[in-house]
Amino acid sequence: MNPTDITIADCDYTSSDDLKAVCSLMNSYILDEMGGGQPLSKLQQLRLVDSLNQHPTSIVLLAKYKDTFSGLLVAFENFSTFTVSPMINIHDLIVLPEHRHIGIGRALLESLKNKAIEKGCSRITLEVRIDNSRAQQLYKSLGFTETDPAMLYWRKNLK
Repeated sequence: MNPTDITIADCDYTSSDDLKAVCSLMNSYILDEMGGGQPLSKLQQLRLVDSLNQHPTSIVLLAKYKDTFSGLLVAFENFSTFTVSPMINIHDLIVLPEHRHIGIGRALLESLKNKAIEKGCSRITLEVRIDNSRAQQLYKSLGFTETDPAMLYWRKNLK
Protein backbone atom coordinates (compact mmCIF):
# COMPACT_ATOMS: atom_id res chain seq x y z
CA MET A 1 0.00 0.00 0.00
CA ASN A 2 1.30 3.40 -1.01
CA PRO A 3 0.06 6.28 1.21
CA THR A 4 -0.21 8.43 -1.91
CA ASP A 5 -2.98 6.10 -3.08
CA ILE A 6 -5.23 7.60 -0.35
CA THR A 7 -6.77 11.03 -0.83
CA ILE A 8 -9.02 12.88 1.62
CA ALA A 9 -11.28 15.75 0.57
CA ASP A 10 -14.26 17.69 1.85
CA CYS A 11 -17.53 16.52 0.32
CA ASP A 12 -18.34 18.61 -2.74
CA TYR A 13 -22.10 19.04 -2.58
CA THR A 14 -22.15 20.09 -6.24
CA SER A 15 -20.67 16.74 -7.29
CA SER A 16 -23.13 13.93 -7.94
CA ASP A 17 -20.26 11.45 -7.49
CA ASP A 18 -19.56 12.78 -3.98
CA LEU A 19 -23.23 12.73 -3.03
CA LYS A 20 -23.66 9.17 -4.28
CA ALA A 21 -20.54 8.16 -2.36
CA VAL A 22 -21.85 9.64 0.90
CA CYS A 23 -25.08 7.67 0.54
CA SER A 24 -23.41 4.45 -0.56
CA LEU A 25 -20.82 4.57 2.21
CA MET A 26 -23.45 5.39 4.82
CA ASN A 27 -25.55 2.43 3.70
CA SER A 28 -22.46 0.20 3.84
CA TYR A 29 -21.93 1.33 7.43
CA ILE A 30 -25.58 0.81 8.37
CA LEU A 31 -25.46 -2.74 6.95
CA ASP A 32 -22.12 -3.53 8.63
CA GLU A 33 -22.17 -5.62 11.81
CA MET A 34 -21.19 -2.45 13.69
CA GLY A 35 -24.06 -0.49 12.16
CA GLY A 36 -26.95 -2.86 12.60
CA GLY A 37 -29.68 -0.92 10.86
CA GLN A 38 -31.81 -0.76 7.75
CA PRO A 39 -30.37 0.91 4.63
CA LEU A 40 -31.51 4.42 3.85
CA SER A 41 -34.33 4.72 1.32
CA LYS A 42 -33.82 6.92 -1.74
CA LEU A 43 -35.79 9.69 -0.02
CA GLN A 44 -33.70 9.37 3.15
CA GLN A 45 -30.53 9.51 1.06
CA LEU A 46 -31.67 12.78 -0.52
CA ARG A 47 -32.57 14.17 2.89
CA LEU A 48 -29.21 13.05 4.29
CA VAL A 49 -27.03 14.87 1.78
CA ASP A 50 -29.26 17.95 1.77
CA SER A 51 -29.31 18.09 5.58
CA LEU A 52 -25.54 17.65 5.84
CA ASN A 53 -25.06 20.39 3.27
CA GLN A 54 -27.42 22.76 5.09
CA HIS A 55 -26.18 22.01 8.60
CA PRO A 56 -24.00 24.95 9.70
CA THR A 57 -21.41 22.88 11.58
CA SER A 58 -21.19 19.64 9.59
CA ILE A 59 -17.83 18.35 8.43
CA VAL A 60 -18.02 15.61 5.81
CA LEU A 61 -14.79 14.07 4.56
CA LEU A 62 -14.52 11.50 1.79
CA ALA A 63 -11.60 9.14 1.31
CA LYS A 64 -10.57 7.66 -2.00
CA TYR A 65 -8.22 4.76 -2.42
CA LYS A 66 -6.85 4.57 -5.95
CA ASP A 67 -9.73 6.76 -7.18
CA THR A 68 -12.41 4.60 -5.50
CA PHE A 69 -14.52 6.09 -2.73
CA SER A 70 -13.56 3.98 0.27
CA GLY A 71 -14.23 5.94 3.45
CA LEU A 72 -16.42 8.60 5.02
CA LEU A 73 -16.17 10.70 8.17
CA VAL A 74 -19.10 12.80 9.39
CA ALA A 75 -18.50 15.18 12.28
CA PHE A 76 -20.06 18.28 13.79
CA GLU A 77 -18.45 21.28 15.39
CA ASN A 78 -19.83 22.04 18.83
CA PHE A 79 -18.84 24.10 21.86
CA SER A 80 -17.31 22.91 25.12
CA THR A 81 -18.54 24.81 28.15
CA PHE A 82 -15.74 23.24 30.22
CA THR A 83 -12.92 24.50 27.98
CA VAL A 84 -14.89 27.51 26.68
CA SER A 85 -13.80 26.71 23.15
CA PRO A 86 -14.98 24.89 20.04
CA MET A 87 -14.79 21.11 19.85
CA ILE A 88 -15.64 18.52 17.22
CA ASN A 89 -17.66 15.34 17.68
CA ILE A 90 -17.21 12.50 15.22
CA HIS A 91 -20.61 11.07 14.43
CA ASP A 92 -19.71 8.45 11.80
CA LEU A 93 -16.49 6.89 10.54
CA ILE A 94 -16.83 4.34 7.78
CA VAL A 95 -14.23 2.41 5.79
CA LEU A 96 -15.37 -0.23 3.32
CA PRO A 97 -14.42 -3.72 4.53
CA GLU A 98 -12.30 -4.43 1.45
CA HIS A 99 -10.23 -1.29 2.10
CA ARG A 100 -9.65 -1.67 5.85
CA HIS A 101 -6.19 -1.96 7.39
CA ILE A 102 -4.48 0.21 4.75
CA GLY A 103 -4.62 3.56 6.54
CA ILE A 104 -7.88 5.10 5.31
CA GLY A 105 -9.45 5.51 8.76
CA ARG A 106 -6.20 6.97 10.07
CA ALA A 107 -5.99 9.40 7.13
CA LEU A 108 -9.59 10.55 7.71
CA LEU A 109 -8.94 11.12 11.42
CA GLU A 110 -5.65 12.94 10.78
CA SER A 111 -7.38 15.21 8.28
CA LEU A 112 -10.10 15.99 10.82
CA LYS A 113 -7.47 16.64 13.51
CA ASN A 114 -5.82 19.21 11.25
CA LYS A 115 -9.18 20.93 10.68
CA ALA A 116 -9.82 20.95 14.43
CA ILE A 117 -6.46 22.57 15.11
CA GLU A 118 -7.12 25.21 12.43
CA LYS A 119 -10.49 25.99 14.07
CA GLY A 120 -8.92 26.32 17.53
CA CYS A 121 -10.78 23.32 18.93
CA SER A 122 -9.94 22.04 22.38
CA ARG A 123 -10.77 18.42 21.62
CA ILE A 124 -12.29 15.84 19.33
CA THR A 125 -14.82 13.43 20.81
CA LEU A 126 -16.42 10.25 19.55
CA GLU A 127 -18.43 7.28 20.68
CA VAL A 128 -17.40 3.73 19.90
CA ARG A 129 -19.18 0.46 20.47
CA ILE A 130 -17.69 -1.54 23.29
CA ASP A 131 -17.39 -4.57 20.97
CA ASN A 132 -15.59 -2.65 18.20
CA SER A 133 -12.04 -3.45 19.25
CA ARG A 134 -10.58 -2.69 15.80
CA ALA A 135 -11.83 0.89 15.93
CA GLN A 136 -10.72 1.27 19.54
CA GLN A 137 -7.18 0.20 18.59
CA LEU A 138 -7.10 2.82 15.84
CA TYR A 139 -8.37 5.56 18.14
CA LYS A 140 -5.86 4.67 20.86
CA SER A 141 -3.01 4.69 18.33
CA LEU A 142 -3.99 8.28 17.47
CA GLY A 143 -4.07 9.45 21.07
CA PHE A 144 -7.77 9.09 21.87
CA THR A 145 -8.44 7.91 25.41
CA GLU A 146 -11.46 6.73 27.35
CA THR A 147 -13.05 9.43 29.47
CA ASP A 148 -12.12 9.50 33.13
CA PRO A 149 -14.43 8.89 34.81
CA ALA A 150 -16.08 6.53 32.35
CA MET A 151 -19.35 7.79 30.94
CA LEU A 152 -22.43 6.15 29.52
CA TYR A 153 -23.93 7.09 26.18
CA TRP A 154 -27.69 7.51 26.53
CA ARG A 155 -30.46 8.43 24.14
CA LYS A 156 -34.19 9.03 24.04
CA ASN A 157 -35.76 8.12 20.72
CA LEU A 158 -38.30 10.66 19.51
CA LYS A 159 -39.17 9.10 16.16
